Amino acid sequence: MTTKYDVAIIGGGIGGLMAAYEIKKNDPDMRVIILERGYEQENRHCPAGAGQPCVHCKVCSIAGGFAGAGAFSDGKFNLGTAYGGMIGDELGETVAMQYINEVDHVLEQFADDYPPLYKSSEALKLKCLQNNLRLLDMNVRHLGTDKNYKTMLRLIDHLKEQDVEMKARTECVDIDKTEDGYSLSLVQKDQPLTIDTKRIIIATGRSGADFVKKMCHKFGVHINANSVDIGVRVEMKDAIWREFSSVIYEPKILYRTKTFEDRTRMFCFNQGGLVSAENNNGIITANGHSFAEPEKKTDNCNFAILSSIHFEGDFDKPTEYAQNIARNMNFAGEGNIIVQRFGDLKRGRRTNAHRLGANSVIPTLKAFPGDLSIVLPYRALTNIIETIYALDKVAPGTANDDTLLYGCENKYYSIRPSHDGNFAIAKDMYLIGDGSGITRGLSQSGAMGLYVGDRITGQ
Repeated sequence: MTTKYDVAIIGGGIGGLMAAYEIKKNDPDMRVIILERGYEQENRHCPAGAGQPCVHCKVCSIAGGFAGAGAFSDGKFNLGTAYGGMIGDELGETVAMQYINEVDHVLEQFADDYPPLYKSSEALKLKCLQNNLRLLDMNVRHLGTDKNYKTMLRLIDHLKEQDVEMKARTECVDIDKTEDGYSLSLVQKDQPLTIDTKRIIIATGRSGADFVKKMCHKFGVHINANSVDIGVRVEMKDAIWREFSSVIYEPKILYRTKTFEDRTRMFCFNQGGLVSAENNNGIITANGHSFAEPEKKTDNCNFAILSSIHFEGDFDKPTEYAQNIARNMNFAGEGNIIVQRFGDLKRGRRTNAHRLGANSVIPTLKAFPGDLSIVLPYRALTNIIETIYALDKVAPGTANDDTLLYGCENKYYSIRPSHDGNFAIAKDMYLIGDGSGITRGLSQSGAMGLYVGDRITGQ
């Protein structure tokens, strides 16, 4: 006998969790299920670290599982729209900020010790402007990886208390229309399963781009082309950026390159942090996080530098393009991320184990010493190098020879399906979070979940 639900949420990240929270708050009688192809949050463990490279787990505990990729992120909640995404354009700035602030209030209920806001700095913005850089202005709430993890656990426990059913290691492989809703074909721990639901919320994140594209083709949803970002994770001594990180915590800086007049951005800054590896459908890419507890801090900081690539004309596979670059980087790195000293990159030579071992910046992730230039496109690599020199003007030491670059770190925003104005891509089928191509980051994804939860319950 097929089980029936009022709402089935595909994806257990913050977007899906916030949607379930809002639905049950507004209508406790609704029967809600969350389907997550990864593990329960408490069973998510990554073996990679300073002494161990990525071991290619079948299901990546960093990129997936309940609480989503955000569970092991730095726990930064950017309370606004200035750092990217289109939710402000979609909902209007006032409504978008209403829901972003609501995400903040919901999280505060489940946090032990809610941290204060890091606010913007006029002095640092001026310093950047004087060096042809633009420091983006936004308040940031930093929970840290450890506090964020515990906060998400409490939110999930609350949802269970509200009778939200949760199925881990359960992948949705297909959706079919029925007379009064949808039928979902699932694989739960390698066993087939079918459920029926009146409404669907797809909250798979960026890693679910292939599934979203498949459903869009099946239900005749037009997909708009977005850009992709190709770049590296940069690691150096934490003291170099402390003037910024001690005041605003996360510097997000835009730069217009002189060579090509392309836009690059520095983002996802982790004070005293660690570089991490993510396995997205067999492709290993770099990321970073940091803990709030002082004893878990390292001597390093890390951040991403990304070069945006916009495709014109009829080319409709920007995600596949970026994935192939990452896949070739893994091939050159013998199945791993490549790490290179900036000094070696400048001199046109690969980093070897000897030079890496003598480096003053000790890598926090075991990666393959190599040469990024054999894989990264010339234009993107030129933009990244130029950006490092530009950042060195406001944080001297950024362009030191011993600065480490991990490749690659790519962000895909090419899947942006058309919707009805309330994020429904088909009747009673909603698409939310970073996988929609509309949001970027935890706060915006959570806000989209709350908004759709209100629409489903008629609020």
